[in-house]
Amino acid sequence: MVTIIKKKQNKLDIAKKFSKAIMQKGVDTHKYCGVIKLSKDPLIIQKELRDEWE
Repeated sequence: MVTIIKKKQNKLDIAKKFSKAIMQKGVDTHKYCGVIKLSKDPLIIQKELRDEWE
């Protein structure tokens, strides 16, 4: 979501926009818990991906 703030807006208008953005329903991330089964430790995978550039 994008909130556009213009220079001429006062603090009250900005606060209203942010409170409106926060109140909107987000994504349910709990349904993705445990979906990916990894064969290696995530830290080892990350180090391997970083070393690919060398």
